[in-house]
Amino acid sequence: MIYFLVTFAFMLLVIVVMAVGVIFGRNAIKGSCGGSGAGDCICVEKCDKRKEMEAEAEAG
Repeated sequence: MIYFLVTFAFMLLVIVVMAVGVIFGRNAIKGSCGGSGAGDCICVEKCDKRKEMEAEAEAG
């Protein structure tokens, strides 16, 4: 029974800490490379969808 209470208390503490983080509105975790919005493609050969997107961007 003691293991259950210790585990329950630990999980409750984790939930409280996460709630405090949400309440204070910390910035979201971000990648160091700019994420998917950076627009850089690291592929050597571009896929068809990427080629279409670039063609549409050039067209206007």
